Order: sequence, then structure tokens, then C-alpha cells
Amino acid sequence: MLILENVPLAPMTTLGVGGPARYFFEAHSEQQVRDALIFARERDLQLFVMGGGSNLLVSDSGFAGLVLKIGLLGITQRSLGRDVVRFDAAAGEHWDAFVAGTVQSRCAGLECLSGIPGTVGGTPVQNVGAYGQEVRDTICEVRALHVATLESVAMTNEDCKFGYRSSRFNTVDRGEYVITRASFSQLHGGKPKLAYGDLKSHFANHPGEPTLRETREAVLEVRRRKAMVIEPGNADSRSVGSFFKNPVIAEQQYGHLAEQLSGRGWQMPSYPAGEGLRKVPAAWLLEHAGFHKGYAKGAVGISSRHTLALVNRGGARAAEIVALKDEIQARIRDEFGIELQPEPVFVGF
Repeated sequence: MLILENVPLAPMTTLGVGGPARYFFEAHSEQQVRDALIFARERDLQLFVMGGGSNLLVSDSGFAGLVLKIGLLGITQRSLGRDVVRFDAAAGEHWDAFVAGTVQSRCAGLECLSGIPGTVGGTPVQNVGAYGQEVRDTICEVRALHVATLESVAMTNEDCKFGYRSSRFNTVDRGEYVITRASFSQLHGGKPKLAYGDLKSHFANHPGEPTLRETREAVLEVRRRKAMVIEPGNADSRSVGSFFKNPVIAEQQYGHLAEQLSGRGWQMPSYPAGEGLRKVPAAWLLEHAGFHKGYAKGAVGISSRHTLALVNRGGARAAEIVALKDEIQARIRDEFGIELQPEPVFVGF
């Protein structure tokens, strides 16, 4: 094993902030993952498993333990009959390239998740979703190494305990497993999902039904307009994407709040989120609390194209990102009585 020391992490993240990893190793096989876990255990080191660096906020002091970057590669596909195709993808595969491959194979289920940065292994952790689709809709199996026993285990969709932007891997079993592979069951020749408003508008005058490829291209276009596709030199895309989750609140709380806000002439939008629950757009809350697109505070700010994207405008420190996060959360709490939850993983804090 070639364990590197004092490796800068900021260049490996889309946000571009943070200090170094005390130890760093990139694994290209399950056995190398095991070796890295043993290395950390024998030295009593904290472990952080890193994918594509697209959903991380690394502290200015860095990480004092071992950063294990997952570089496992390989994709296979096989027919399961009745137009169902199973794709098995190693955790280190680039997510968008994987999605492009499924679309090229004319398989439906991931087309609306195009353009999301990061790796395959990171998607089950957060139950990544966008524009009406979530990975839990198609994941049929996740393979992982158990950190304590070093054994490889296979988990079904139900085993993963998926929720809104959550799974067992970032809740009850946080830090207990290292994902090595994910498998997706998709429908060959299936129709694209056009549930999102921007996609419906895009195809409003489209002759006939859009193809999977056209839907993927439309999603990429929508994401580019919002600077949600990573583009070198574009400060608006120097972010972790949406920094806050859309809060889910009780219907009773929503009704009381909506009545209060109607006195200001505001109609707060919401969507069903399960029995007795409503989901409120976090972007609406920010905009109505004075955090508009392009909001700037020194080296940090809010994207000029996407209200939920906190950006590094150039030379920012992690502490400045955290300060802006805290300011936003405090104002939303004071204005609406809602506690915003951040989406990214905080490393080294």
C-alpha cells in the first residue's frame, strides 16, 4: 500500500475549500479497501470514505485520520427478462458517465439524474434524487464491506432503509460500511419520467413523446442554466449543489404557517410528503428571508443562478461557508420556525 501523507483535499472537492488529509489512500480493489481499513484500525485513526468530492465540506484544518478514496471501476449489464436490465457498477465509477451509458442502452430509470457530479458509490448513501427520480427507485442491491468484520455483504433495496436524502449509510449505520458496488434494475425501452416543471416546459411544444436521450439532454440543459453542472472557471458551479434539504413539516404546522404568511401576501408552496406531512421548497424560504440569488458576503455567497447553492467566489475558507450556513439557518428559524438541514457531509469539524 502506498499511503500518502498531508494530501490537500480542497482540489478534490467541487467546493474547493478545506485543509489536507493526514493520511490518504486510493483503493482500486476490495482487498485494497480491506488493507486500508486494517491500516486505520491498527493506528486508531478516524476514517473518512471519499467518492467524487461533490458533496463535501472539508474543514480548514483538514482531516486528522485516513481519507480512503474509492477508485473501484467496472460496469456490467445483463438481461433479467421481460425488458428488465440489471446494471452492476463499481463504486468508483463516475456517476454521470454511468447514467449516460444506461440511456445509450435505452434503459429508463436514471435519465433525470443526469449531470449530477460524484461517483456511483455515493448515490445510495444520500439516496440521490433530482427532477422526480431517486436512486432508490431503481437500486436492487448494494454491496459493501463491513468496517468491523471486513466481510462483504449484499443488501437489498429494503435493507438500505432509503428515505428522503437518506439511507442506513448516513443515519443508523453511519461509518459502519464502505460501499463497493451498486446494482440498478431498469426497464429497457421504458418511457422517460417528465414530472418536473422545467422538463414539462422544455417539451411543451415537442412533437411526440421525448426519447430518453432527449430527456437527458434537457436535464443537462436545465442544470447548466442553474450552474449545477461543474464547469471550470465558473464560480457559480463551485459548490456542493443544493446546500439545504427541502424541509418536511407536519401538515398542522404548515397550515398554521401558511395562514400567518398569507397576511404578508405570501403563498408558501408545498408538496405531499407522506401521511400528515408537507414538503416545503427550501429555495422559497431563502428567497423570502432575503437570501437572493447572487447574495455575496466576502469570498462566499449564493449562486447567481441557484438559490440553494452556496458558492466559493474565490479563495474562500470553510469557516466562511459555515458562517453563511449558520446565518441562513438562524434567519429561516426566526422567520418561519423551520430548521433547515444541510445536505453536504462535513469532514474534519
